[in-house]
Amino acid sequence: MHRRVPVEFRAITIKYVALGHSFDLYPTMDDKDLEILKLIQSNSRLTAEALGFEVGLSPPAVQKRLKKLRETGVIESEIAVLSPSKLGREMTVIVQVMLERESRRHLDTFKRSMRGAESVQQCYYTTGEADLILIVVVRDIKEYEEFTQKYFFDESNVSKFTSSIVMDRVKVSLDII
Repeated sequence: MHRRVPVEFRAITIKYVALGHSFDLYPTMDDKDLEILKLIQSNSRLTAEALGFEVGLSPPAVQKRLKKLRETGVIESEIAVLSPSKLGREMTVIVQVMLERESRRHLDTFKRSMRGAESVQQCYYTTGEADLILIVVVRDIKEYEEFTQKYFFDESNVSKFTSSIVMDRVKVSLDII
């Protein structure tokens, strides 16, 4: 029996061919795939047996679906979410960065430096007043000051930045569905 996939999850089949391999830009998924994704996005350690029990599939069928979801890039990564406070990194700062010049070369240089910055948890290239928005996790204000010295004051392309210190983590999630 074929189950209907909700409209918001229907895939447009677009094929790309790269280095002799073709893949769908938006892989086709059914309700079982979506149920599996919903479960593992909150607990990636669930076994194929546990997932199969929840969604009504055999463990080998679940493993086959997970393999496909990984290969097509739907599952990008399986990570552990760490507690900043238990690791002594209790200060989260949301930073808006405005660049002096937004040429591809300058932008790529800044993005590369943010990818290599250990304190930067997330970095988004955005529209609006700020060119980039960062989520920075540090031990204290002193460590944040050192971060700003290294990445903002010593970087001639940063024209301005504003910082907002998080007072309470109201919701932290990577869930999509």
